[in-house]
Amino acid sequence: MARAPIVVKIRREGEAQAFPLPRYQTPASSGMDLTASQTVQIHPGHWQLVKTGLFLEIPEGFEGQVRPRSGLALKYGVTVLNAPGTIDSDYRGELCILLINHGPDPFPIEPGDRIAQLVIAPVVQVTLE
Repeated sequence: MARAPIVVKIRREGEAQAFPLPRYQTPASSGMDLTASQTVQIHPGHWQLVKTGLFLEIPEGFEGQVRPRSGLALKYGVTVLNAPGTIDSDYRGELCILLINHGPDPFPIEPGDRIAQLVIAPVVQVTLE
């Protein structure tokens, strides 16, 4: 039985307008690649908030999870500091990614570079007793 698709509205601003929307790289992908919309350099042992130029409207009952890209972690020691970062369904600000450089060299980021992944997942709220 086919499920109805979940629709997440998205708006792009600034440099992000020049890049494709996040998308699944394969039919079985769990996450969509997120790209930077600014030039930054992260020095070893430091972290930086990196703008994406994206604004999401995640439907109620879902969340966005920002996860590291394994290739950046393996090759450069760069990862999402608060992994997974949570985007609540009522958040309407710009999606920014908090990256940290655990590697030995400065890590340059240019607009359009893939820096993280976005997973949309269902959320269950509970009552605590």
